[in-house]
Amino acid sequence: MELIREKNFSELKNELMQMNVVNISELIQEFPSVEALMIYRLLPKEKAVDVFYYLDKGYQQKIIEKITDSETQHILRESQFDDMVDLVEEMPASVVKKIIKNTSREKRGLINKFLNYPDFSAGTIMTLEYVGLNQNWTVKESLDHIKKVSENVESIYTAYILSPHRKLKGIISLRKLLMSDESEKVKNVMVKTDLITARTYEDQEDVAKKMSKYDFNIIPVLDKEDRMIGVITIDDIIDVIKEENTEDFEKMAAIEPLAEGYLEAKTWTLARKRIMWLIILMVSATFTEIVIRDAESVLSSVAILASFIPMLMDTGGNSGSQAATLVIRGLAIDEIQLKDVLKVLLKEFKVSLIVAFALSLMNFLRIYFISQVGFTIAFVVGVTLFFTVVIAKMIGAMLPMAAQKLKLDPAIMAAPLITTIVDTTSLILYFTFAKTFLNL
Repeated sequence: MELIREKNFSELKNELMQMNVVNISELIQEFPSVEALMIYRLLPKEKAVDVFYYLDKGYQQKIIEKITDSETQHILRESQFDDMVDLVEEMPASVVKKIIKNTSREKRGLINKFLNYPDFSAGTIMTLEYVGLNQNWTVKESLDHIKKVSENVESIYTAYILSPHRKLKGIISLRKLLMSDESEKVKNVMVKTDLITARTYEDQEDVAKKMSKYDFNIIPVLDKEDRMIGVITIDDIIDVIKEENTEDFEKMAAIEPLAEGYLEAKTWTLARKRIMWLIILMVSATFTEIVIRDAESVLSSVAILASFIPMLMDTGGNSGSQAATLVIRGLAIDEIQLKDVLKVLLKEFKVSLIVAFALSLMNFLRIYFISQVGFTIAFVVGVTLFFTVVIAKMIGAMLPMAAQKLKLDPAIMAAPLITTIVDTTSLILYFTFAKTFLNL
């Protein structure tokens, strides 16, 4: 700020040149738009492009709106194609118009093609810049080609051997090329068996799982005719994992997923995304109200029973949420399959017996010796807690798997919904045991 106030741009530029592009992007976002644009324009063109794609979408929009057409053209010309597509997808119409206007006709056509792929498919996150080699080239010709295209591709460490019709014939690593005889044909040294690929219309989450399973940093993408279209790199997959995790967390908290960031979202949008699930959960909670109202005579006879209701409901809800969280995670990373339903239920049943016994015994001793409310009431609360925990854990394990079977997102069967079901179940058990053992 001091350098900006003094208009000491030379020193400011020197300071920026010593900084990492990620740190520069964070610095820019600490300033109002005028100063942010001033700092951005001090950067050399090559560094400016790198910094641009580390900025939040809001700052990217402000910069595109303020810079000249020639500056926009430079950003787009030096951008990786998948980054450009992401930019077009996430910007408002006025900014998209400026981006498209400053893009070559060829890239414009490709962008439109990408935008026609289904949302969240492999086609929307792949990049067209990869190392493709002719199967009849020698190792020397291949290395010369890699040197020529190295600045324009996202990764040079894996090359793809293609037929004249772009059919994928094999792959070869840069290490293997460097260690091979320069006169040898690449088709003789390439790996051509068990090639793992993605499809343009394949769900991006499935691609992420595939790359994780095989420990890939990059994966080729083929179209319906088995022609190689592009590649997906690990940086794109990290973004996918972040998006999917965020979406799951939002669903588990009974929030409809947001298309934009929290700070960028409008207040009305945030309220609208939350209120529907809250209404559903509020209405479903009327079952709990009905159970309590029907047990009014029991509560009026032994009023102290009411004081233990929150503890029973909270413990049951928490127990169910624990089981649901582990099962949802297991389903998400393919650690658990639908065929494992009996194994999962048996394991949770065993766990629930241990946990339920420990909790119910501790509560019995606490209520009987510390609260001193009588043996029978302490026993009723303890027995209810035992069965509540067992049932809650079974429900928590079963509902996400049922959702998966019905082709729904298991994350929606999380804490709020499970808590509502367990609350009603625990109260029915509580008042049933109270009537039985207290002779009410």
